Amino acid sequence: MYSRGCLSDKQVKKPAKVVIIAQNCIFLKTKNTDMLEFLSEFIKIVLPAGLVVYGMFLVVKIFLQKEFEKRALDINIKNIDVKIKNNELVLPIRFQAYERVCLFLERIAPHNLIIRSNEPGMTAGDLQQQMLFNIREEYAHNMSQQVYMSDDAWKHVKDAMENIVSVINNSAQVVPSDSKAIDLAKVIVEVLMQLQKEPTEEALQFIKNEIRQVM
Repeated sequence: MYSRGCLSDKQVKKPAKVVIIAQNCIFLKTKNTDMLEFLSEFIKIVLPAGLVVYGMFLVVKIFLQKEFEKRALDINIKNIDVKIKNNELVLPIRFQAYERVCLFLERIAPHNLIIRSNEPGMTAGDLQQQMLFNIREEYAHNMSQQVYMSDDAWKHVKDAMENIVSVINNSAQVVPSDSKAIDLAKVIVEVLMQLQKEPTEEALQFIKNEIRQVM
């Protein structure tokens, strides 16, 4: 038997466990405190640095955006300058082309064509061939003008020319080729009087409208 003054093994172990648990709690508490202090110090360092980096990013972004807008504006200004210079060079040429095509249409208008083509002693067949020759010559001389006008405008010019050729050829079928040239001229005038418009009228009007748009 043990004396009352002596402690049993279990009684001795219990205080030891309590001490160990207390030590562990103190250690964990200390460790957690150190971790929080570390995180606090880390945030104090990283957060300002992050804000500085973000601020620099915004500054660079705004700078680059302004530079891009400035360059885009410079390019637009240069394009406008080039366009203005091109217009200054091209517009006079275009107006000259329109003028020449209008003159072409006036020259191949049947009443003008008859006067220019008719010569003393000509037969109806001679007048027909001379008028067609003059139309071909005028057209070949002005073909390059189509570069300076729209496709629709040039189509109206070609349609007018083909209509005039058709009027001449159809009229020549009515008159014997060995008849006087004046006989063919009379038939052509009669055919034109039956038309609602001169063959060149629509083309001239279209070109005038296009000139107004260019101006």
